[in-house]
Amino acid sequence: MKVAVVGATGMVGQVMLKVLEERNFPVTELIPVASEKSVGKTVNYKGKDYSIVSMQDAVEMKPAIAIFSAGGGTSLDWSPKFAEAGTFVVDNSSAWRMDPTKKLVVPEINANVLEKEDKIIANPNCSTIQLVMVLHPLNQKYDVKRVIVSTYQSVTGTGKNAVDQLNAEIKGDDSVAKVYPYEIFKNALPQCDVFSDDDYTKEELKLMKEPKKILGDDTFSLTATAVRVPVQGGHSESVNIEFENEFDLADVKKILSETPGVIVMDDVENNIYPMPLYSEGKDEVFVGRIRRDKSQPKTLNLWIVADNLRKGAATNAVQIAEYLVQKEFV
Repeated sequence: MKVAVVGATGMVGQVMLKVLEERNFPVTELIPVASEKSVGKTVNYKGKDYSIVSMQDAVEMKPAIAIFSAGGGTSLDWSPKFAEAGTFVVDNSSAWRMDPTKKLVVPEINANVLEKEDKIIANPNCSTIQLVMVLHPLNQKYDVKRVIVSTYQSVTGTGKNAVDQLNAEIKGDDSVAKVYPYEIFKNALPQCDVFSDDDYTKEELKLMKEPKKILGDDTFSLTATAVRVPVQGGHSESVNIEFENEFDLADVKKILSETPGVIVMDDVENNIYPMPLYSEGKDEVFVGRIRRDKSQPKTLNLWIVADNLRKGAATNAVQIAEYLVQKEFV
């Protein structure tokens, strides 16, 4: 099985290669793809070096699956060309997520919506994935009415240059180019991505729209504030959920503890709760600080943490590819 990784030299692309190897995905031929300036360089996969090829060469090689993490513009240009060659594209950018003709998939929740005709499949936003992993089982049981989410997002969500900025600022080095409008070390920026006309950032709008599509439910409302924090690996979310139906706190914890891909860490007496430091390098979504909102009925507060490069991006994309293999679509 030929598998292309588009954006193989980037931060997410590198994790994709790692996850493919860890999960022993049935790759018979790896096709690493990157920008023209990287063509001819090599990436290592399972101890072997593979030469990076151009987009056009990769299309002509007709991979069975192409996993994209190369930005929205690149995906809009190239995903259809791979699809026309018969390749299944799993795209990690925002390019196709809200396209009504494309499926937006978190495998544990809605992989069953995929059909053999779906050649371009959208991978959701990292913050969305960890949110819906927790929302989905609770929505099924108690019927979500309204969600308020505030995020605390790692610099790895912006990319390598942001990590370089943070590390340079920690050392007091002013020579590294800044990707944020302000210093990120010892700071918190209430801006993830660019602002839209309504004063929400693109990240916040993704969080407000994508969960409804993934859950197949537009009956609840959702509002978001996304904040960048000086953390290198792992997004955190403070989430307030109002339900239509009353809930029992013990049942909530039981439901979440039995949800595949979710781990409950909720023992406040022993200071056990999810943290980005703990989630880094792991594929699960961690949830804790589970408690009633005392200000209004049928409302729950909780704290959700996940590695944004893994379940929030690479692992989810590879899980989609695994589903395509399992269903014998490829």
